Amino acid sequence: MDYRHIASTVAECLLSYSRDESGWKACKKTSEVSVFWKPSTEFPGNLYKGDGVIPASPEVVWECLKPVPNGLRVQWDSNINQFDLIESIDDYVSVCRTVTPSAAMGLISPRDFVDVVLVKQYEDGTFSSNATHVGHSECPPQPGFVRGFNHPCGCFCVPIPGEPSKTQLLSFFQTDLGGFLPQSIVDSFFPSSMTEFYKNLKKAAKSYQEGSQ
Repeated sequence: MDYRHIASTVAECLLSYSRDESGWKACKKTSEVSVFWKPSTEFPGNLYKGDGVIPASPEVVWECLKPVPNGLRVQWDSNINQFDLIESIDDYVSVCRTVTPSAAMGLISPRDFVDVVLVKQYEDGTFSSNATHVGHSECPPQPGFVRGFNHPCGCFCVPIPGEPSKTQLLSFFQTDLGGFLPQSIVDSFFPSSMTEFYKNLKKAAKSYQEGSQ
């Protein structure tokens, strides 16, 4: 499997999402983030977009977010129990397994996801992570977990001109949770989990800054 090619295609796809202003419908708003959705073109579900400002520099936000084993994200992201490196393709592309806990008061059982992940920095200083589901011989479906499938998803830590201590965070999720979940549960889960994601990231970035002073 050509993981580099898949990862590169995903990065182009996410960049197009970030530039696409059409068809988004607002579904949830908090002080940290506005969440939007529209039908996915990748699978019979929805593409969700989060757009919010985190009061920390892009470097700090990225440190909290970057998809690496033993990274900070597992510590603060309540939707991630475990993040394992399966294969490192090069300095920018890897294949990883993410384990998520049960959710929605136990209606959603633990899941695992196997993705190719590309990390990238753009000329304007934006950091991005880009991922989609892949198969890997060393990580077949595991007992005790429903195998879910992430379609092109990721985030952009975008510098705000004249505001070096703030970061615009754009995030995109479109996930097939697998199993036999009613669509109503899926549709209510993602906007809520995204607002929680931004709230917890804001706290994590603040804590990281205070710890490194």
